[in-house]
Amino acid sequence: MSPHPLDNPIWESLASRHRSLALRDGDAARYPPDVAPFLGVPADGVDAAISLESLVPRDDTVLLLGRAPAESEGWRMRQLALLAQMVCSAPIPEVGGPDLIELTEIHRADVLALTALVYPHYFRPRTVELGCYFGIYQEGRLAAMIGERMGMDEYTEISAVCTHPDFNGRGYARHLLIWLSNDILSRGLTPFLHVSHENRRAKELYAQNGYRLRRDIPFWSLRRDDSHA
Repeated sequence: MSPHPLDNPIWESLASRHRSLALRDGDAARYPPDVAPFLGVPADGVDAAISLESLVPRDDTVLLLGRAPAESEGWRMRQLALLAQMVCSAPIPEVGGPDLIELTEIHRADVLALTALVYPHYFRPRTVELGCYFGIYQEGRLAAMIGERMGMDEYTEISAVCTHPDFNGRGYARHLLIWLSNDILSRGLTPFLHVSHENRRAKELYAQNGYRLRRDIPFWSLRRDDSHA
């Protein structure tokens, strides 16, 4: 059986849609640190120690999803969670909501402020280069946003689904989720996303709006082990 691309989404994305962004050395590839903190390998257990030396500076932590290299001296790998990987295969009935706009360079400061508040660690200054991002402005502020992150030939990941706490409970996240999911489906692609099992509110939102669990997928952090310095 051929491997499914969603079983190794970081590597597959860096090998296809985001190839132009990939920093690669042997059996490891990563996004530039100011784009995203993700690193991928082609298969579980590959010996990527030499590649990691080239790709991961001493003060950096990278995140892996689905596949991880063999553990090697001088590196500390920690499993953070089993995430729910969910997919949507059919259009979702639309709901009303306020106008949404595509977020561009002129909105960068607002995007970074909102993600720093609601979605820290994963969103970087150049993350918006990974795909299209959309938002809802209310009272002159970015109230909610959503965007596209990893992707390959048949799939596009939905990410950065977040609402400013001052605007919770107004259905903005649902409105954005349904609109972007249907837009991705209209392009002949399948939207997918990742969510912590502990984030019950988000999981329920996705499950109630067309998403089903595809699998639990392991999520790791990797950084240099300073005890070997």
